[in-house]
Amino acid sequence: MKYYNNVLELIGKTPLVKLNKVNKGLKPLILAKMESLNPGASVKDRIGWYMIEAAEKSGELKPGSTIVEATSGNTGIGLALTAAVKGYKCIIVMTSKISMEKRNYLKALGAEVVIVPREAPPDSPDYYQNKAKAIADSIPGSFYANQYENPNNPMIHYLTTGPEIWEDTEGKITHFIAGIGTGGTISGTAKYLKEKNPNIKIIGTDPIGSVYKSYKETGKLSEIAPYLIEGVGSENITSIVYFDLIDKIVNITDKESILMCRRLTKEEGIFCGSSTGMIACAALNEAKELGEDAVIVFTVCDTGERYLTKYHNEEWLKENNII
Repeated sequence: MKYYNNVLELIGKTPLVKLNKVNKGLKPLILAKMESLNPGASVKDRIGWYMIEAAEKSGELKPGSTIVEATSGNTGIGLALTAAVKGYKCIIVMTSKISMEKRNYLKALGAEVVIVPREAPPDSPDYYQNKAKAIADSIPGSFYANQYENPNNPMIHYLTTGPEIWEDTEGKITHFIAGIGTGGTISGTAKYLKEKNPNIKIIGTDPIGSVYKSYKETGKLSEIAPYLIEGVGSENITSIVYFDLIDKIVNITDKESILMCRRLTKEEGIFCGSSTGMIACAALNEAKELGEDAVIVFTVCDTGERYLTKYHNEEWLKENNII
């Protein structure tokens, strides 16, 4: 008999899928890394599981402890999924920007969800990371996952995502493109791929209004502004973004990102959210300058089911001047 002991054993080993339509007229092979096929339907299942595993081994997390995290949703789902299997209580703090689908998914997994105002600045006690830290401090023996500074975030991508891409492309990958939220996915994957071949280009994508692009180029923080894309970008710099391994960072607009995620869904059958649309836009833009020998891999961060009331809802799109 062939079976898995629990759903956590399904995390990782996601396939690459070739684009066939949205890339019409472009020469490179463009491959989507289908992180939406993880059991919690996002790339963040990897870090949700691994941060808990590492905390158990270090003794930070003990039976009966409460896991607390600030998240734009997907890391919370990855943590809550692992917590459900392992028997931990989980408290997730998110801003009011986050979709109802993510909130309801977390509740279905048994997590407690705390919503704070999206407008709260980083120095406010209502800022989602500050709120999560305060909650963790108030609960004896709790574990604050702190994905934004936790070295096990990029480490799991170094151990799994990078090797999977290298193996599945037979070492022929020339470009890796990912979003930058916490920085874990792009940094850990880049570290592995650059060790294998320093000539592989690593391209980060950033929403307009986030600080990563300007910081990479000038060493200074730009003025932040609101944007509609979930799960990427930041108001400040985290310690786990390996800027020295990222060759360049490009800005993509909300409208470009959202329309591309809808195209990927309707033309390629890749049901995804706007962060994936943003990354795919960057991949297609890069491909315009490349020949047929190039092999581009980009991440499909999560499933479009997380955004049925937003990016895949025409009323919401009209209200936000996307269509």
